[in-house]
Amino acid sequence: MNKRDFPRVHFYDQDFVDIYDRTWAWIQDFCISKDGDKNNSEGYFIYPDKEGSIINQYETIFSSFFLVYSNRNYNIHKSLDFFYRMQEESGAIRWKYNLDTKEPVIIKGNPEGIGMPLFAWAEFNIFHKTANKKRIKEVMPILVKYMRWIEETFKKPNGLYKVPLLATEMQNSPRKKAAYLVDFNAALAINALYLSALGDILNDKELSFQYKRIYFTLKTRINNLMWDNETNFYHDLDADEKRLPAKTIAGFWPLLAEIPNEDKAELLSQHLTNPKTFGLDHPIPSLSADDEEFDERGMGYRGSVFPPLNFIVIKGLEKYNRWELARECAIRHLYYMLDALAPNGNHKKGALWEAYLPTKEGPAQWTNKEGFPRKQYLPFAALSTITLMIENVVGLSISLPRKTVDWVIPNLEIMGIENLSLKRNLITILSSKSQRGWEIHMESEKLYYFTIDILGQKKKTLPIPSGKCSMLIDKL
Repeated sequence: MNKRDFPRVHFYDQDFVDIYDRTWAWIQDFCISKDGDKNNSEGYFIYPDKEGSIINQYETIFSSFFLVYSNRNYNIHKSLDFFYRMQEESGAIRWKYNLDTKEPVIIKGNPEGIGMPLFAWAEFNIFHKTANKKRIKEVMPILVKYMRWIEETFKKPNGLYKVPLLATEMQNSPRKKAAYLVDFNAALAINALYLSALGDILNDKELSFQYKRIYFTLKTRINNLMWDNETNFYHDLDADEKRLPAKTIAGFWPLLAEIPNEDKAELLSQHLTNPKTFGLDHPIPSLSADDEEFDERGMGYRGSVFPPLNFIVIKGLEKYNRWELARECAIRHLYYMLDALAPNGNHKKGALWEAYLPTKEGPAQWTNKEGFPRKQYLPFAALSTITLMIENVVGLSISLPRKTVDWVIPNLEIMGIENLSLKRNLITILSSKSQRGWEIHMESEKLYYFTIDILGQKKKTLPIPSGKCSMLIDKL
């Protein structure tokens, strides 16, 4: 396979396809080898920063979710493995390191350098895209030690974890009085949930059970203490365990952790269509529109739309089978990214940004904050233009170990994917309309199981043989 062949997406709106293709072209500038030469596909994936080569845990974990689709053009593991190698005796892994000196970047507001603990989630996703079980065996001891360090350092007697706001990256969010952060505690629950799943993959019952227990303890605490029946939302707590009034996008993290029951998930989702809170033109603002600190200019975390936070909410909606709402949020978000990419219809001038305006097109603003939003900030933006494009707009979900491809769509449209590498198997799935009706064309080198789910209409699983084949939807 040609080194430059990325999977190709097909969609009836060509602008979506263009932004997807262009993102892959731009990514080449962000892979930096140890010697600092660019375009090194074996290099570290980092955003070139004024402070030098800073590798950031948050960026690294999120970028693994689009690098898995690079058809092995990029090394998905390299940047993650850097963090694992830096693990200290205590189990600590710090949130940022200087690549040149290998020193952790520690600042006053985050003396322990704790980051969002999502390594297990990233590894679980990589496993389903690569089926590399040996890797899980290798990283498991590191992840277990890391989790123990977090527990020993940040766990409080009430069963919740207390970390500085900076650990969540939402530095100027109106959460100053928060002691127990809903997103950090939910992220830890997500990590425990996936550590348990990784234990299952390794057939380690003991490990699986241990993390399930940690997960359920956190789930109970978050539901009991952080959910508010009046606002139908999850809130941060102050030092006295009182719920704080601000509704920030952090309150949606429990969806990804599968913490709310079906009723709470429904109430939480309603905020995404409510124009008074989070249902704004450009979904999903980082702060509820009815908050007195909400700012239409974005002003950092006072309303800006951030791609990784959108990603978290959309993946959370999927957990509760809210595919249509997830897709609608993804499509509207991409339209706003397109508008900022092509100001006044001029595609040559535009860029992808770290953050966007919540009520009109364009990059977010933050007066007095130099360098915000960062331009061509791909560790965030590519999550939308690549991962959401494949998984939520086209609607494909792939698991290599299970040999399955699920296609969930609200209705049939001309779309699909071509030459997606499943290990050593390239697959193509395209839908088109002919005189005989809607038809799906497939090509694969090996057998796999294909599930088509046209929401509310039909759902069917079929074994797809190697070679080319097609099926008529009406005959299903």
